[in-house]
Amino acid sequence: MNILYDERVDGALPDVNKSALLQALQTRLPGLEVLHQQEELKPYECDGLSAYRTTPLLVVLPRHLDEVQGVLRLCHEMHVPVVARGAGTGLSGGALPLEKGVLLVMARFNNILHIDPAARTARVQPGVRNLAISQAAAPFGLYYAPDPSSQIACSIGGNVAENAGGVHCLKYGLTVHNLLKVDILTVDGEHLTLGSDALDSPGFDLLALFTGSEGMLGVITEVTVKLLPKPQSAKVLLAAFDSVEKAGRAVGDIIAAGIIPGGLEMMDNLAIRAAEDFIHAGYPVDAEAILLCELDGVEADVHDDCDRVRQVLEQAGATEVRQARDEAERVRFWAGRKNAFPAVGRLSPDYYCMDGTIPRRELPGVLRAIAALSAEYGLRVANVFHAGDGNMHPLILFDANQPGELDRAEALGGKILELCVKVGGSITGEHGVGREKINQMCAQFNADELTLFHAVKAAFDPGGLLNPGKNIPTLHRCAEFGAMHVHLGQLPFPDLERF
Repeated sequence: MNILYDERVDGALPDVNKSALLQALQTRLPGLEVLHQQEELKPYECDGLSAYRTTPLLVVLPRHLDEVQGVLRLCHEMHVPVVARGAGTGLSGGALPLEKGVLLVMARFNNILHIDPAARTARVQPGVRNLAISQAAAPFGLYYAPDPSSQIACSIGGNVAENAGGVHCLKYGLTVHNLLKVDILTVDGEHLTLGSDALDSPGFDLLALFTGSEGMLGVITEVTVKLLPKPQSAKVLLAAFDSVEKAGRAVGDIIAAGIIPGGLEMMDNLAIRAAEDFIHAGYPVDAEAILLCELDGVEADVHDDCDRVRQVLEQAGATEVRQARDEAERVRFWAGRKNAFPAVGRLSPDYYCMDGTIPRRELPGVLRAIAALSAEYGLRVANVFHAGDGNMHPLILFDANQPGELDRAEALGGKILELCVKVGGSITGEHGVGREKINQMCAQFNADELTLFHAVKAAFDPGGLLNPGKNIPTLHRCAEFGAMHVHLGQLPFPDLERF
């Protein structure tokens, strides 16, 4: 039907007796809230990728750990698939439910359990909002560094599941670089602790393996994150360019100069105008592209770095370079960038947000190629991305009410992701694969690599009950998609064939 959704996933699952499952849940877990009426289930039919929807069989909303364990154990016994969901802000269909499965909503696990200012750590439940961690740590002069644009709403459990980043990930890393420990429940309800309170722990690095696994290996019940001291000073430079290629080259020039900004973001003209109309951040609306470059640290170092970056930007062809005059303007500059996604939503009835990563040196050429693809498919593309680490977020504008536009948007998005792979990049930087990019996994990885991924999945979840049909395609699917380097072969775990 389309790239993002494969009806065979639900169709191949065994039928579940809804009444029997509901009765079993109510009998074993009498205090558990279970939604089963059609009107109750509708709000949970998608995540942030709202173009694709599936109504779940049941939705459970546990408040206590024993309820989560009970749900997993019962579903494991009855061979019922389970999809875990946090705040539902994901953009790859990772929390898209199954018609024949249970949606396990962890949003009520939203307590900050402990902040240790001496150790600079915070223990939190998975439903805690990203921004809430920094707000709770602020009285101690600390904060949590990864800051997705959705940080006001997204939950830390979802951040771990997708290995989320944000505008400051260039200097401070993704979620995986800011974790110490994660407590999880396996598919059969067993409790595991991955990582430790120390900077290292014995054995394999299962914490890194689990981070970004998109709910396929276990259900997160607690997270211990690292906290950082708030920088003494933070300054932002805004640079305007008369071409996106010049702006792209300037990104590489800054890094080549030995400067690692706290954040280095790029927006093209379409995104600039949308954000300015929405936020009134003070962006130059006639610029073809702007860069936002934040330098943070000790006051003297920040002052020197600002001077050096200004020189680099001017030499790279910037038509204007200005520094935020005060903290209020710095916040406005970032507000425009962080609200770029909803701002672009004002330009079109629908948009499709992509997430590909490329080497910085390829930025100018890839931006030209995206412009050519935009013209070829007859759809506008607004470019907003973490330029410093090459994580692009092209926003493809379309109208789902117009016949064929969703299919064209989907096809254009696939071409952009394949372009990222072609230049040595990746199909995702922080949004995950989910259902959205599962075909492009075939372009990114070969048959041996995909077989290994299936083996890892099977080690944690032999029956394939946790978030089935996401992230890892079968070799047969890749062959159907036309990925020529993939050959048909005997799958290592026959049970996975159904997906």
